[in-house]
Amino acid sequence: MASSALQGVYNTIFRKNYVFLSVVFVSAFGLEIAFDNASNSVWNSVNKGRQWKDLKQKYMENDDE
Repeated sequence: MASSALQGVYNTIFRKNYVFLSVVFVSAFGLEIAFDNASNSVWNSVNKGRQWKDLKQKYMENDDE
């Protein structure tokens, strides 16, 4: 059972170089996006209330004044 699954993976991904490289690049791109989003959300939760986006209205003047 496991050898047939591994044989299927080999035949679909590893057998042809261009398919393998495509899988590697698409996976790396997807993991980079996931890691960036996760690290940004952690950073924003740790620094909530201390970033410019949170303090902007306090320091910016209104146009009607």
